[in-house]
Amino acid sequence: MIDIEKLKYDENGLIPAVVVDAFTKKVLTVAYMNKESLKISMEKGLTCFYSRSRKELWLKGETSGNYQHIVSITADCDLDALTVVVEKDGPACHTGTDTCFTNEVYQSDELHEFTINGLYDLLVGRKKDRPEGSYTTYLFEKGTDKILKKVGEECTEVIIAGKADDKKETIYEIADLAYHTMVLMVQMGISVEDIQRELASRHIIDHKVKQEKMTK
Repeated sequence: MIDIEKLKYDENGLIPAVVVDAFTKKVLTVAYMNKESLKISMEKGLTCFYSRSRKELWLKGETSGNYQHIVSITADCDLDALTVVVEKDGPACHTGTDTCFTNEVYQSDELHEFTINGLYDLLVGRKKDRPEGSYTTYLFEKGTDKILKKVGEECTEVIIAGKADDKKETIYEIADLAYHTMVLMVQMGISVEDIQRELASRHIIDHKVKQEKMTK
């Protein structure tokens, strides 16, 4: 662990902190900390920043309830910037948006970022708008029974491909299964974060079980 005394603060005693969502990996905001706010953040496990405009400390969520629970804090190679990974209770931005970074400046025509959350948002849009000719629209219009039938079929396809030891086909079928499972999630109002939190809780339990076995 790096001693916070070794961090390189600027002439005003501040260090930039890039806050990242632990589940979505989105950059939520960029704020500043000083030694005091960093100590408070570490003691409370909640982000505490220094406001350059108000010239005072502020605990994120103290007035809004949108606390940010710290998972980890990591310094860069020069020790003059921090990445703070958090689990948040609500919107990160004072405008009420999930992240402060919502104003697109440039988008490549050739390169496109793919994320599970992006796919999920696309499926939510399909359910809401029901564009004609969309396979996803077809699934939502047919309802839960049809979606479940497709999930079952894709499960079988994964098993067949895996049993044949066909890596390429297995990847293809797992992708199909993932897509149809996400359609089911949207249909039932289950978010990606719901699944991530469930998996994270199992990881903690598994880690504890391993530790118990090692001490016996």
